[in-house]
Amino acid sequence: MSTPPPRPVTPLPASTDLLAVGCGPFNLGLAALASTVDDLDLVVCEEHDELSWHPGLMFDDALLQVSFLADLVTLVDPGHPLSFLRYLRDRDRLYRFYVRERFHPTRLEYQDYLRWAAERLPAVRFGHRVENVTWDARAGRFAVGVRDTAGTTTTVLARDLVLGIGTEPSIPPALAGLPADRLVHSGDYLHRAASVERAGRVTVVGSGQSGAEIALDLLRRGTDAPALSWLTRTPVFAPLDYSKLVLEMTTPDYVRYFHGLDGAVRDTLVAGQWRHYKGISEATLEELHDVLYRRQLHPEASDVELRSGVAVLGAEEDPAGGAVLTCHHADTGREFRHRTDLVVAATGYRQRHPKFLAPLAPAVHTDHAGRPVVRLDHSVELDPHITGRVFVSNADLHSHGVAAPDLGIGAVRNATILNAVTGRECYRPPRDTAFTRFAAPTRDGGA
Repeated sequence: MSTPPPRPVTPLPASTDLLAVGCGPFNLGLAALASTVDDLDLVVCEEHDELSWHPGLMFDDALLQVSFLADLVTLVDPGHPLSFLRYLRDRDRLYRFYVRERFHPTRLEYQDYLRWAAERLPAVRFGHRVENVTWDARAGRFAVGVRDTAGTTTTVLARDLVLGIGTEPSIPPALAGLPADRLVHSGDYLHRAASVERAGRVTVVGSGQSGAEIALDLLRRGTDAPALSWLTRTPVFAPLDYSKLVLEMTTPDYVRYFHGLDGAVRDTLVAGQWRHYKGISEATLEELHDVLYRRQLHPEASDVELRSGVAVLGAEEDPAGGAVLTCHHADTGREFRHRTDLVVAATGYRQRHPKFLAPLAPAVHTDHAGRPVVRLDHSVELDPHITGRVFVSNADLHSHGVAAPDLGIGAVRNATILNAVTGRECYRPPRDTAFTRFAAPTRDGGA
């Protein structure tokens, strides 16, 4: 079965069964799975003109942190024509991938796969920005205003919505006072190369995978690189916990268990599971140590300091040039001032709160922390007068656990959404996915 060639873009329909906002990997996966459901109309609107996935961190050798099996479709439909293996065959790289025996693709390769899939999905409309969403009670549908790159606005009536708008860079208050020429978020790192090259000292704040890759990039620049400081408030530069049984927390079994817990318990669990999605890959840590070891043979190299257990309390521009960070050392309680030329904030991302959803906000049910209540099928609880559903992708960490941002859950989540939208089992969800039994036994001594 050959993959269909790209089709020309057609005008937006007046109405559709399902409209998805945003075209990252999750909503692209939704479009891929929906492409084989004959009686479902889907439109995916993406404001940018092309698919771009973390371009500010697209290092040539950066690896995906999950297997190629965590593609758009395979974990619910291994034979789907838009699988990663189909992509490799189409690109005539399948045998070389097999011989390579490294089943974690590079991020560049994964982005190329996503673009390959998008070209084959006419439901995806790039250059289409969703500007407003209201509930049309008379039509019994969401009225979605979409503006294209030509400036034309079209209203599409959609029975259901899927929000896959992703996250946005998070700058903590302690760093927010720095001027733009002294502060770079990690997501913009490669776009700010000139700022990095001008700096005498670069300070990376935060020790997740992004911070580690940026530190490694700076160290690899050799003797002409700026001096490097790497600060983290965590007790150590911690590796990702990707041990096999811990990975079972990303399975559908754990998601179902987690969703059934009390909200406060879920918050406590997520806070304690940070190493599952905020740590550093062991391969990156090994490479970092190796580069640091080799630098000992080059005494002329710029100095490097790594400090853990250090929290940044505040930051200000230095009148003499550069920036000054006020820091707190956890073990001793001592405060100190740290001078640098440029701060790279590897401080993660936060959920977006787009203006186009404001008209629906009064109808959204929220939990004890003011977050949307998300059902097990990933739909948001709304007031009864809204009969359409709003599903969310990667905005459900608080309700579905640490699997939420994991690419490996994407196909299962999308299959769940499609089954809910169509009212039938378009895709059979995996039912037994973990060896661990997370819940208490139903009876003493029982399973």
